Amino acid sequence: MELHDIHRPADLKGLNEKELEQLAGQLRERIIQVVSDNGGHLASNLGVVELTVALHLAFDSPTDKIVFDVGHQCYAHKILTGREGKMDGLRQFGGISGFPRQDESEHDAYGTGHASTSISAALGLARARDLKGEGGHVVAVVGDGALTGGLCYEALNDAGNRKTRLIVILNDNQMSIAPNVGALSEYLTYMRTSKAWIGIKNRLTAALPKIPLIGGFLFRFTRRVKDSVRNILIKDGFFNALGFRYLGPIDGHNILYLNKVLQRAKRLKEPVLIHVVTQKGKGYEFAEREPSLAHGVNPFYPETGRPKIHIPARSFGQAAGELLTRIGREDRRIVAITAAMTEATGLMPFQKAFPERLFDVGIAEGHAVTLAAGMASGGMKPFVALYDTFLQRAYDQVVVDICQQNLPSVFLIDRAAMGGADGPTHHGVFGTAFLRHVPNLTLLCPRSVEELEEMIVFAHRHPGPVFIRYPRLESEGMQKYPCRSFTPGKWERLLPGEGLCLVAMGPMVAEALAVRQMLSGKGIKAQVVNASSVKPLDVVFLQELTTRRKPYYIMEEQVLAGGLGSAVSEYCVQDGLHPPEYIFSLPDTFITQGSHQELLRHCGLDADSIFRRILSMRAEIA
Repeated sequence: MELHDIHRPADLKGLNEKELEQLAGQLRERIIQVVSDNGGHLASNLGVVELTVALHLAFDSPTDKIVFDVGHQCYAHKILTGREGKMDGLRQFGGISGFPRQDESEHDAYGTGHASTSISAALGLARARDLKGEGGHVVAVVGDGALTGGLCYEALNDAGNRKTRLIVILNDNQMSIAPNVGALSEYLTYMRTSKAWIGIKNRLTAALPKIPLIGGFLFRFTRRVKDSVRNILIKDGFFNALGFRYLGPIDGHNILYLNKVLQRAKRLKEPVLIHVVTQKGKGYEFAEREPSLAHGVNPFYPETGRPKIHIPARSFGQAAGELLTRIGREDRRIVAITAAMTEATGLMPFQKAFPERLFDVGIAEGHAVTLAAGMASGGMKPFVALYDTFLQRAYDQVVVDICQQNLPSVFLIDRAAMGGADGPTHHGVFGTAFLRHVPNLTLLCPRSVEELEEMIVFAHRHPGPVFIRYPRLESEGMQKYPCRSFTPGKWERLLPGEGLCLVAMGPMVAEALAVRQMLSGKGIKAQVVNASSVKPLDVVFLQELTTRRKPYYIMEEQVLAGGLGSAVSEYCVQDGLHPPEYIFSLPDTFITQGSHQELLRHCGLDADSIFRRILSMRAEIA
């Protein structure tokens, strides 16, 4: 049986052990090939190959529902559910998503992209099944990294309380993106490595069948009571206390044994949690050796693991981490907080320099924000580094715990732009809208790494909350325009001009510079203004624009409602000023995946589209 012969999960049912193992090997090869070409999530997908095969061997999708937490481990699932031929377009513009999508396949029971949601969603599917009187099983596949998020415990508590029939697979690889932290991770390690349990189980399994006459009976009896024995030996009462039948720990790379355990779980009429131990990156030396670096990767050479493309642009996160480390040496009040993203947000230098002042709270953004509020109340100066799209999960804490109390804290918000191939769950395009209207905060968006550094220096001194939003990388060519100074509420006149004005925010400044050059080729003069201070606005400049009566355009890689253009328009209406001629922003829809430039063009935000639109509007006026 070859991989291309698998068109649906039912094709697995008749395969023997050898064929299943061969299939797992082919799945790994295909995943490595696709990710090496397109980039994507590598280590997490390689680690669940056998588990995914076992799931589709034991269950009947789509009648049975399989919900993957986060979804960055779903590549084998996509291949086994009829999408093998579409994998070359994985994460590409117009291709299939790197995450489960309900509109993509009936086998994707629930769309995911953020962590810790699978148990809640699966519980909802299970209760919908029960209320409609339907059959079938519902399975949530959740990593131990996601269990650092509080939503998982709310769902576990609810499921156990009502005894809803549900199967939770705990994929324990000791990793989320970085190695897991916290008490639960230590607890799972204890269960996973208990010498008492593993030793006794292995000796009994080997010895009992050899006893004459009664060996078989004793072996079967021991298997029936082993849950009770295990409870005594490794104290796994945690999940039992939540109302779940606990099964495990189990080798997550043994397909047939996994299938046996899953078949047993299907017969139980209660919530079941199966603790499966896997190796992140299994089967590919580079990913096994450096699973953190192989979590989300750019295209690479499979033979060496080395990236195919060198990215010369400077990283905002790296620059922020390095500066924070320097000022942290002078100010011992500075602490850094992140949610399972120490390396991704650039905080590794700070962690190495001040390990006692770096707090990785796991995938728990709400806790990270309120922890910062508490530390600020206690006299520290917290810097919280999160992705823009993940900060959405801590909105209430931002409003009530940070801003309402006007606490001196700084938020370094990475990936605050369209997230490229990761798609709609990872586009950081709502941050301006959900932050700008909150009282007491200062909201900033740098055009360059140099300006970011100026903002951090300001934020360090500022007595209230400061939120700094930036994309992953600095726009090409931005180093040609040094940042002379930064002052909140004062915009930077980047290039002068007596004609129209292009007011751009963050990464759109680069597009504005390109538009200005195109307009110049048509004999149209234009100036470019860097609107890096979103709150407060540069009201003096807006008043000057009205006095001059020159047309101006807002350019932002954010949603229209609540963005910079909305802020400017609101101010103009309230004060009787001339509003912008047009606001170039994202449409009111969820944006697909693709390269950054493809997505700008798709949304009409690339320089050429903006240039043509301005010419069209000027022609209409004439």
